[in-house]
Amino acid sequence: MADPTEGSFSEPETEIMRATYRALREHGYADLTIKRIAAEYGKSTAAVHYHYDTKDELLVAFLDYLLERFVDTIRDVETTDPHQRLDLLLDELIFAPEEHRDLAIAMLEMRAQAPYKPDFRERFRGNDEYTRYMIKAVINHGIDEGEFDDVDADHVTRGLMTIVDGARTRAVVLDDTDALETARRTAEEYVDATLT
Repeated sequence: MADPTEGSFSEPETEIMRATYRALREHGYADLTIKRIAAEYGKSTAAVHYHYDTKDELLVAFLDYLLERFVDTIRDVETTDPHQRLDLLLDELIFAPEEHRDLAIAMLEMRAQAPYKPDFRERFRGNDEYTRYMIKAVINHGIDEGEFDDVDADHVTRGLMTIVDGARTRAVVLDDTDALETARRTAEEYVDATLT
């Protein structure tokens, strides 16, 4: 799988991504405009359009930016112990979005556009594939080290992602923050039942 961080952002593009992040948190996807992003950026709409022709083009870049941040977070995990690494990865997937609830809502709005916007769908699919790749790599490492049972790592990974995605959706749509704790406990039970 190609490393999603190969195409890094220039300093102005990074500032636009940060402005987009703030604007999405404040206004949500439906009310997001280049003008609002430019206001957060502290420059004119022309300065934003110099880098991105349309709002959708900017948001596709923003999805790439978020994946790059996620990859950086995962790379910062120092342990190589498969159990600990899987725990930390699941914590990051389940709990980190709740720290930025407004952004989680905006991201769900963008996901709802994916069936109609192929570039969005491609980015969400790429994010999902990379996340599954990371989980599967940890599981396979655990199998190789004799820490986990010899299982179908792809199947277990898909099961864990179903738990994660369901919890994040429930937390946003139903304002059910207990869903995150339930999902984390369920993921742990699933890991215990399938991997050990």
